[in-house]
Amino acid sequence: MPRGGKKGHKGRGKQFSNPEEIDRQMRVQREKEANEGIEKESGSDSEEETSSSDDDTQGKRKGVEGLIEIENPNRASQKSKKVTEVDVAAPRELSRREREEIEKQQAKERYMKLHLEGKTDQARADLARLAIIKKQREDAAKKREDQKKVKEDQDTKSKR
Repeated sequence: MPRGGKKGHKGRGKQFSNPEEIDRQMRVQREKEANEGIEKESGSDSEEETSSSDDDTQGKRKGVEGLIEIENPNRASQKSKKVTEVDVAAPRELSRREREEIEKQQAKERYMKLHLEGKTDQARADLARLAIIKKQREDAAKKREDQKKVKEDQDTKSKR
């Protein structure tokens, strides 16, 4: 089903700015900037000029902005700080995740320290298991030596 109405702009010709027009706009802008600089210098001379310029800025506001002078309290304006105002030595607030990560690392270090000292339940269980294994190995080594001695005694008796 064909759509009617608006047509695209794809077939239109391109519009190029005239170099003379660009030069004229730049001249107007330079003059405007120069006039603003002069007004700033002479602005302290008379209050009438500043009040008229204030009226112009308020007149440029759109809609209800000119009537209401309350700013949005939820909007936090970004204020840039000077390098001299920044306090590098002040402690930085950590985020919840960073704080939890640091606490987790400290708890792990404490546990490992206690574990190495043998004060945790897991360390006690490990030490008990190691003691049992050590005793079993000693018994097995003693048994092998006894069997070796018995075998040697039998070999010496059989040779005689």
